[in-house]
Amino acid sequence: MQEKLSVIGAGISGVGAAILAAKNNYSVFVSDSRSISSSHKIKFDNSNISWEENGHTSSLILSSDLIVKSPGVADSTEIITEINKKNIQIISEIEFASRYTNAKIIAITGTNGKTTTSMLTAKILEDAGFNVLLAGNIGDSFAYALSEQDFDYIVLELSSFQLDNIVDFHPYISILLNITPDHLDRYQGKFSNYIKSKFRITLNQNHHDYLIYNYDDISVKSIETKAKKLPISLNNDLAEDGGFYSKNKININLNNSKMTINKLALKGSHNIFNSMAAAMAARVFEVSDDVIRKSLIDFENIEHRLEYILTVHGIDFINDSKATNVNATWYALESMTKPFIWIVGGVDKGNDYSELIKVVKDKAVKAIICLGNNNEKILKVFKGEVDVIEHANNMHEAVIKAYSLSEAGDAVLLSPACASFDLFENFEHRGSEFKKMVRGL
Repeated sequence: MQEKLSVIGAGISGVGAAILAAKNNYSVFVSDSRSISSSHKIKFDNSNISWEENGHTSSLILSSDLIVKSPGVADSTEIITEINKKNIQIISEIEFASRYTNAKIIAITGTNGKTTTSMLTAKILEDAGFNVLLAGNIGDSFAYALSEQDFDYIVLELSSFQLDNIVDFHPYISILLNITPDHLDRYQGKFSNYIKSKFRITLNQNHHDYLIYNYDDISVKSIETKAKKLPISLNNDLAEDGGFYSKNKININLNNSKMTINKLALKGSHNIFNSMAAAMAARVFEVSDDVIRKSLIDFENIEHRLEYILTVHGIDFINDSKATNVNATWYALESMTKPFIWIVGGVDKGNDYSELIKVVKDKAVKAIICLGNNNEKILKVFKGEVDVIEHANNMHEAVIKAYSLSEAGDAVLLSPACASFDLFENFEHRGSEFKKMVRGL
């Protein structure tokens, strides 16, 4: 008898899971509490997948043998509570897709840096001639990609939400970059719960596998695993297998083999760390030193993450709209090498801006432009720390004010530390508007 699988949520991951399930002879039903895009409906119809939108029909869902839950659907929603009462197994798209590949999986998580590290890792492996998929929280759905073809190596950027519903998911290499408070509304307001979620990345690893982890992060350092631990550090010279940064060089040691890297495309200590993690993973696969070095020199950063736009009358404009929390913005501020105007603000997620005071003072921020309406906390924290604090009601006004406060040799940095939903559709829209206004100067 054909097994029935229901997918809760019809976003990118939900569509991928549904199509992969249909290709593997499941009877598939997709249910979304909101409307489903017309392009996704066409994909469902072409694959003979039943679907519903703007609500959940419990009787249809609760007759399922297996549930795949999209990462955006919280465990506290009514339909998930009903499913749990019926003891129907709920898994993530990541878990489901991993059951249909024998590829070596490199899984990467962390509060910040996981997108860049995932892209760096995939680029090095591709440059080495490996057959690589980059998926997860970036690009295509893991499941959808596998419905089209298989791969030998799979690099997955994973959020905590994607790790919450794994069961047997088994990476060959796990990379845990850092853990700072974020998304605590999904974890009962407890940082400890968020940490446990991130630690799930190594849940099913064994002594044949590898865990690359941040030796400098006290929250990460306590992780327990059966995998071989490869620490990486910016602050400590490590004598054993692992990576560290010393005397302006990345040092990678593994199995009595040593390599050094002293040129990178990306600037800032956070990107030194991201590059070290990617290089460490590549060395596990015995990629040559020359390929690793060349890949790290040639790499181009992602859009909206410390993205240089252009220079206007000697003033550099940098788009870091992807920085939606304080920790991400700290990295951006820390990477700056010129006096600069900082555009910050948006929908506050319970931010503690006091964590940024020291780096703001160290980096000689010339002025702050508060973007949006929810800026009382920013003003309170930085009043007296920065001489000039201005307010802007929209992106055009923010760019004009920042430009007028700058002079040749300065920079303007958009790094909001906040969500974007007050004035923009998402962080991409916010970054695109910034670039548009800069190019109009």
